[in-house]
Amino acid sequence: MEIDEQRIAEPGLVVLDVAAADEDTVRAVMEVLQKQWATSGITPVWRTPGEPGVRARVYADVRRPGTGR
Repeated sequence: MEIDEQRIAEPGLVVLDVAAADEDTVRAVMEVLQKQWATSGITPVWRTPGEPGVRARVYADVRRPGTGR
């Protein structure tokens, strides 16, 4: 696992880089995250040439509950 640290101004705010084998999986993970916490929602998915799978970045506030859907 690769962790890329990024500074955020307030405690409780996080940046999550989600990696998965396919777009359906990464979107399902983002959906679960937004139910758990207040997030930036379903964000664009990208591929890195020469690397398997897809990635997405989600911003979350772990202090606030999500949508609960």
